[in-house]
Amino acid sequence: MKDKVVVISGATGSSGPTIARVFAEAGAQLAFADRNPAKLNELLKTLNLPANRIHIDPVDLADPARTQQWSAGVLNRFGKIDAVVHLAGGWHGNASIADIQLADWDFLYEVNIQTVLHLMRATADALRSSQGRWIMVSSPQAQHPTHKNALYAASKATAETLTLALADEFKGSGATANIIQVNAIVTPKMRADEPDKDYSTFAATEDIAAAMLYLCQPQAGQINGQRLPLFGAA
Repeated sequence: MKDKVVVISGATGSSGPTIARVFAEAGAQLAFADRNPAKLNELLKTLNLPANRIHIDPVDLADPARTQQWSAGVLNRFGKIDAVVHLAGGWHGNASIADIQLADWDFLYEVNIQTVLHLMRATADALRSSQGRWIMVSSPQAQHPTHKNALYAASKATAETLTLALADEFKGSGATANIIQVNAIVTPKMRADEPDKDYSTFAATEDIAAAMLYLCQPQAGQINGQRLPLFGAA
């Protein structure tokens, strides 16, 4: 990944720092699509990377015009985008179908669908030009919803549909778009805080990062429009 430009959305979330570190150690230049300046500054301190390998410009991916502006800034800084790792998102559940709150859908539509669509629109041409990679994290709920996760599953299904449509557009270009599905994510901090908890159905952030890193390699160029399960049996 030396000198490759990798966009990471939601980089200040629970799994973002580990994934950012893995790509940084592989030599990538990083552009963070995140709206929290304070957390971005904290992340920078932990990575300890030279300024010429980092692009910091807080952005709300729910704002389409601002997202386009942000992407133009990355291209102006680095001249290309080689990969987009989409981690941004959120969750809301419900006790039953009748219990569904419409306000929850507004939230999930923004964080799980708008962020994908706006970032995808802003980076698709650059990824095609660089034979790059779009990688998003999703859930098996997108294909196998339960009643307690109805709205979350619907939002993730839509995000997956957009990614598979992008993969279709990328056919023959050398660029790819794929999905990594996880039941839940366990971070190093979670293991340290609750070392006796059963994490057997969780995906470790380190494993997610390794899968993403592989998808960015030339030998993974034939993997396009796929859902890659990274979870144990529930």
